[in-house]
Amino acid sequence: MNDFAISTQTISRSGLQGLPQRLVIDGLVADSAMVDAIAAAKERRVGVVSYLVEHNMADAREIAIAASQEFGAPLLDLDSIKPDLDTVRIVSEKILRKHRVLPLVKRGKKLFIAISDPTNLHALDEVKFATGFSIEAVVVEEDKLNKLLAVSLEQVDTSMPELAGDDFEMDGLEVTSGDDEDAARDSDRSSDAVDDAPIVRFINKVMLDAIKKGASDIHFEPYERSYRIRLRLDGILKEVANPPVQLAIKMAARLKVMSRMDIAERRVPQDGRIKMKISKNRAIDFRVSTCPTLFGEKIVMRILDPSSAMLGIDALGYEAFQKKLYMDCLARPHGMILVTGPTGSGKTVSLYTGLNILNTEDTNISTAEDPVEIMLPGINQVNINPKVGLTFPGALRAFLRQDPDVIMVGEIRDLETAEIAIKAAQTGHLVLSTLHTNDAPKTLTRLVDMGVKPYAIATSVSLIIAQRLARRLCNSCKAPAKIPAEALKKEGFGDEEIANGLQIFQPVGCSNCTDGYKGRTGLYEVMPVSDEIGRIIMAGGSVLDIKQQATLEGVWGLRQAGINKVRLGITSLDEVNRVTVD
Repeated sequence: MNDFAISTQTISRSGLQGLPQRLVIDGLVADSAMVDAIAAAKERRVGVVSYLVEHNMADAREIAIAASQEFGAPLLDLDSIKPDLDTVRIVSEKILRKHRVLPLVKRGKKLFIAISDPTNLHALDEVKFATGFSIEAVVVEEDKLNKLLAVSLEQVDTSMPELAGDDFEMDGLEVTSGDDEDAARDSDRSSDAVDDAPIVRFINKVMLDAIKKGASDIHFEPYERSYRIRLRLDGILKEVANPPVQLAIKMAARLKVMSRMDIAERRVPQDGRIKMKISKNRAIDFRVSTCPTLFGEKIVMRILDPSSAMLGIDALGYEAFQKKLYMDCLARPHGMILVTGPTGSGKTVSLYTGLNILNTEDTNISTAEDPVEIMLPGINQVNINPKVGLTFPGALRAFLRQDPDVIMVGEIRDLETAEIAIKAAQTGHLVLSTLHTNDAPKTLTRLVDMGVKPYAIATSVSLIIAQRLARRLCNSCKAPAKIPAEALKKEGFGDEEIANGLQIFQPVGCSNCTDGYKGRTGLYEVMPVSDEIGRIIMAGGSVLDIKQQATLEGVWGLRQAGINKVRLGITSLDEVNRVTVD
């Protein structure tokens, strides 16, 4: 009796059928493991394919190939397509999430559905009943399906097709203050103060355009004879509008009403917050700051998108070894992780990405921030308010009385805050925070300058991450750059790679990007505080001593990280030169 017959007899005794049977016959999953997987999947109310892939019991691509061959359904690589959102909208979100299927394309009365298990007839029948279309199953890989389904549903929800025309009245747009307890009073305040419909409409449109373009800030700037509005796109300010200067006071009043500021006070800076709900599942926060200038109040709105913290660490631009260092330190029960860099360098996103990884049911996480930038469910966030006596040290002392596992301090600004945070890191807590320094080695000497004892730094700080954000080259239009070999060598590229035909790219510009760039990536210097670096700190060593030791230990500087991004074609040499120095 051959092996195939023996395998078939074993399967029949287990009672396996359909796709599970095929996977066992092909040797992708053991017979007993498949029986256990089916039982576990049934108990968890998930598909058996989902269970197998989630628990690394079988490769998603091999499952898809086996399913396609066994049941004669076409096989499709989802990396090669971009779903039509109008087609996705044909099936309700509830059904798509329930059955983990994705509409791909419509041909007449036939709807092609991506599915990882074509034997799931219940899912196909429910889609057929709900839509009235005849259904054609297309086999895809489970992991790719889950990713594309999540992205497609997010795009369907946030694509805002109703904003395409100029006649949109924005009646469904919810704009409130960021303070939920006072949100009920916002409508009364707004009607009492600024009830100028064109101004309201114009400002809402500017805010929505900024969100759609991916801007990080909006600047409203009054001058003697002009008024301009600029957006910060990929780190660079671009002028987008020049409303009449006569409207400066009305626009400032409207923005201050939305932010719950005192509209009568124009002599001192004020801070506020706006929450804009743009769809059922997506709300954007704006942090608003006013500053009196010579010709009126300049107002800057920082756009805070909570989804940026959900991108995952892989999307931030860490090199593989840098990511491992960060993840290893996040896995420790105690110690301090410091993220450093100038304003707008992405420190908050790096910290919140780490917090999101740590945010589990069994972990008590508390943060003290001024102000809270991104609100995350499951994390206890405190907004620092010095006016009422709620300071960073006060918040930290309160945290330590509430059995914390992880503490995040928005910024270490003074010695008292630094000492409490360091004591927390030394007594069994994981502490994350930021400092404003130019690179990782300078962070250690900055703490010493603040008055922190060197031995305390050496025994508490585990990791320092210095970072910058560089614009990504647009993949649609980037072009090879012709740079002499000598110039490349001076920039930091090696002789061997130059001799082997190193190819770097430069921006061009097209309808899909801004000046040849689209999006940004992080450049990181990830420096663990090793025993040797700790000894240098306690011996009163200089920044240069620390930097030399870090280099010996394989730490990449910001410049080196940027050069590698150029080497990979992710960004341009000009951009790296803009955001880093030798």
